[in-house]
Amino acid sequence: MGNKEFNYTYKAPTEEERREIESIKRQYEEPKTEEGKLERLRKLNNYVNGQATALALVSGILGLLIFGLGLTMVLEWSLLIWGIVVMVVGIPPMVVAYPLYNKILKRNKERYGKEILRLSEELLSEGIN
Repeated sequence: MGNKEFNYTYKAPTEEERREIESIKRQYEEPKTEEGKLERLRKLNNYVNGQATALALVSGILGLLIFGLGLTMVLEWSLLIWGIVVMVVGIPPMVVAYPLYNKILKRNKERYGKEILRLSEELLSEGIN
């Protein structure tokens, strides 16, 4: 019948490989600990405030750049009429930046407020026990 031989080779992951595997594994686990809930709360809060801030900044800076171009056209290039037209085009984005910020912040608070409050209550009640 021949020689029936069984070969098996096992190689354990090194300590560095084990740390990398654990790091990857933690990224896909559900946040069940207080730290996971706290991290989720921080991310939601940063998203609510960050999105409003970013969009308002983009609007304001864009308007300012357009306005500055119009001002340059008037002062440096002596294009009075076109410079004034470009400046007028740059004013609305600057004016709507703050109301845009407030509107987006309000919308995000309505959208994510319940979850933020729930996570806050859970974390506070777990901390008391």
